[in-house]
Amino acid sequence: MANLEISFDLSRIDFRATSDILKASYWGSGRSDELHRRAFANSLCVGAYVGGNQVGFGRAITDRTVFAYLADIIVWPAYRGQGIGTRLVEALIDHSDVKTVTHWSLSTNDAHALYEKLGFRPSTDGRYMRFDRIPAT
Repeated sequence: MANLEISFDLSRIDFRATSDILKASYWGSGRSDELHRRAFANSLCVGAYVGGNQVGFGRAITDRTVFAYLADIIVWPAYRGQGIGTRLVEALIDHSDVKTVTHWSLSTNDAHALYEKLGFRPSTDGRYMRFDRIPAT
């Protein structure tokens, strides 16, 4: 998508829209706005924008050194299937704050193909996936 903008500026996140879409997801049902505020504040968050309007969100829960867990990767329904989820994940993995992270993991019930294209491999339980980056020498 040519006019897609990726931003790590947390102040640009449309909190209301993001919290609502996450609460409507299979993994985020039962969460509260307060939980999302705390989770976003304590994560590396990324937003996807088209024409200045948010169309996607993702975050990495990380120590910013060795380990990171991808969470809440979501694209607004009207924009799915256009590579935005892939761009969100790539932006998180490539962010300068996590360049030394060698172990990435995530949990998914329905997006295995997306993550496999990015180098993630299923664990033996089929739900969790991991990606190990070879550290730069």
